[in-house]
Amino acid sequence: MKLQHEITSVQTATILISTIIGVGVLNLPRTVVEAADTGGPFITLIGVIIAFISVMVITKLGLRFPDQSIIDYSEMIVGKWMSRLYGVVLISLFIMLTGITAREFGTVMSTSVLSETPIEVTVIVMLLLAAFFTRNNLTTFAYIHNFYVPAILITGVTITAVSMQHAEPLYLQPVFGSELNSEMFTGILSVAAIFQGAFIITIIIPYMQKPEQAKKAVFWGITTAGCFYIMVVIITLAVFGTEEIKTLFWPTLELARTISLPGNFLQRADVLFLTFWVVTVFTTIFSNYMFLVQALRQFFRLNDHKMLSFFLLPIIFGLSMVPENVLQLYGIVEVVTWFGLAVTILVPLFLLVMVKIQKRGEK
Repeated sequence: MKLQHEITSVQTATILISTIIGVGVLNLPRTVVEAADTGGPFITLIGVIIAFISVMVITKLGLRFPDQSIIDYSEMIVGKWMSRLYGVVLISLFIMLTGITAREFGTVMSTSVLSETPIEVTVIVMLLLAAFFTRNNLTTFAYIHNFYVPAILITGVTITAVSMQHAEPLYLQPVFGSELNSEMFTGILSVAAIFQGAFIITIIIPYMQKPEQAKKAVFWGITTAGCFYIMVVIITLAVFGTEEIKTLFWPTLELARTISLPGNFLQRADVLFLTFWVVTVFTTIFSNYMFLVQALRQFFRLNDHKMLSFFLLPIIFGLSMVPENVLQLYGIVEVVTWFGLAVTILVPLFLLVMVKIQKRGEK
């Protein structure tokens, strides 16, 4: 199939931003504070840096083969059977990521807003939307992300910034936390795992107008999303402090509920925040779903991906319903996180080393 090189570097950056900013916004402050107390913002920064380096490695690997995705060029590097195995593992990972993201979305909505609505309904509606839109090509996919990003950033930054009226700077000290421990390392990797969706770059590069600008797009995409997450952690910590954050399941949602403006101008900021969050979750699931259908199309050497969109739906929905409660859900999230880091960071790094040894691809 002839590739259409229509995606710009700006669109690539917006795809990364709206893919990365997603379901993790709600519980990231609690995750990093449990790991490092007041050092939460610091380990968030370290996690962002690790994610940035990892995505740059993936991008550099992709630029060696600018007209192919990782499903295709991995076969050239490690052979047919190893690449096919990696393809199966990669597809399995993104099926799990899409399923648990949809389930987390359903859990939050059923708990916070739609208490009378069965969780199955909210999950299937989100997955149906994603399945429907993934029937479009990658150019339309890029336009959709480009459309949503301004609203995501403006709304997210505004709501978070307004919350600063209740901030207490003393809650941010000491900056590096009380002491170094193994939990800090776990927290750093948890932050890096939020950026796993950036793996979408591996199927975007072949469709870019100027693939050589992919590194620039990655820089702005990861930096923007990273700064947003760091800002959320800092402000949430400054408002609640370490001990209160540890008692909140979704601290960022509680942060939105603290907002009060003169004259009752905005009485339910949490509803506005959830609207912003629903959009970010959709764009994240949309990207994961698109990666899945494109990866499967390339894996089976198909000319069209449309039939795969609804074929995957019952599989993803079934997996999303496996956790019996929210605690089990986050236990599965933790396992998938470690598995995903190996699949999306260590394997591409190995492939890049092999490419350099074999002196394959374009420099």
